[in-house]
Amino acid sequence: MSSTEQRVAVVTGAARGIGAATAVRLAEEGRAVAVLDLDEGACKDTVETITAAGGRALAVGCDVSDAGQVEAALARIATELGPPVVLVNNAGVLRDNLLFKMSESDWDTVMNVHLRGAFLMSRGCQKHMVDAGFGRIVNLSSSSALGNRGQANYSAAKAGLQGLTKTLAKELGKFGVTANAVAPGFIATDMTAATAARVGMDFEDFQAAAASQIPVQRVGRPEDVAGAVAYFTRDDNGFVSGQVLYVAGGPLD
Repeated sequence: MSSTEQRVAVVTGAARGIGAATAVRLAEEGRAVAVLDLDEGACKDTVETITAAGGRALAVGCDVSDAGQVEAALARIATELGPPVVLVNNAGVLRDNLLFKMSESDWDTVMNVHLRGAFLMSRGCQKHMVDAGFGRIVNLSSSSALGNRGQANYSAAKAGLQGLTKTLAKELGKFGVTANAVAPGFIATDMTAATAARVGMDFEDFQAAAASQIPVQRVGRPEDVAGAVAYFTRDDNGFVSGQVLYVAGGPLD
């Protein structure tokens, strides 16, 4: 890479929460960032945060579970920012319920966004990575991959992302591409606020209860996860691949 070239990163689900914090962090580390989310308009704040600090960013609307939309989004990114060689698969949804109440739609929606989305995005970006002889893929898993009541779909999807990560590391390593996963524990986001609402708890009380069980005695912030993701995307981390890093404030039982 010449001294004037800038690596291009794509962060999915980047309109808010962990995705937004990650997009901003990667821009701070010198990446041009495609801020991708289902609603392109919702990406405005993230893009403005990056550009106000002197970075380059592009808002892109895309349903990551739709192959045609993924292809079109990546083509636009390659044209307007440059070939995407850093990919953070963060897009996700919740459809929590106990198994006997979980619908097929609840299952399929979660699988399509998390697993199919990561597959389609990784497949589309790997061509640019192989051509460049450089690539970084980071998949957002979760501590729920270890199993969590009321999340059969989400837990299975997040565990599947860990298997996908290790397979991508083995397949793409010889091309200079690494693949790793970050698995957050309790992070204060809109998603965890929705979980609190589902179980009928005030969000502040929900966070306090979670913090009491975490060794560092606080819940996580999106920026905590963004720092871990950024570590895996750096140019000098080419010998770290196929790993799963739990960002949970302590060891998980």
